[in-house]
Amino acid sequence: MDAFELLAHPVRLRVIHAMSGGRELTTAELCDRIRDVSKATVYRHVDLLAAGGVLEVALERRVRGAVERRYRLRRDRAGIDTDTAGSLSLDDHRSAFAHALAALAAEFTAYLGRDAADPVADQVGYRQHAVWLGPGELLGMIDGMREAIAPHLANEPSPGRTQYLISPILFPVEAPPTGTGADDTAAGDPSPGPGS
Repeated sequence: MDAFELLAHPVRLRVIHAMSGGRELTTAELCDRIRDVSKATVYRHVDLLAAGGVLEVALERRVRGAVERRYRLRRDRAGIDTDTAGSLSLDDHRSAFAHALAALAAEFTAYLGRDAADPVADQVGYRQHAVWLGPGELLGMIDGMREAIAPHLANEPSPGRTQYLISPILFPVEAPPTGTGADDTAAGDPSPGPGS
């Protein structure tokens, strides 16, 4: 199974989410975190992620005659590289996006199913913003998002931290208008627009 096939599955994406932050978990502990998926399914997907090198065994011990494995995530293997992304067909992208949305919907449903779920107190957000950006502005915004998120990716679980799922989704919904006569492709273009 190649990296794309391995990672483009909603249950495997949820296992990766659960393992983030330097966690070391057994498959039974993962089943406790992903309760809406059958144990057999979680075990099967953990085995696939381990065989694919996305999870590695951090510790092995004998428990009541069986071998218990504690896994950890290999962050360097838990994503699709640029070359792989560039080789995907449009149908592959459509499929990967559908799997990502399914994982996101399942995670949100699981959150709402908790007794202590409080979307207002938990600062839950699911807004969508349609923005017009030139190429320089787009790159600047992406860099800014990376700068805001990347330093926190290595945060480990602690009593004062809650795990949040952040899912930046970015794609063009409309082509640039033609014949505007303005060059708004530079980053930080100060041109005022309606409502400014």
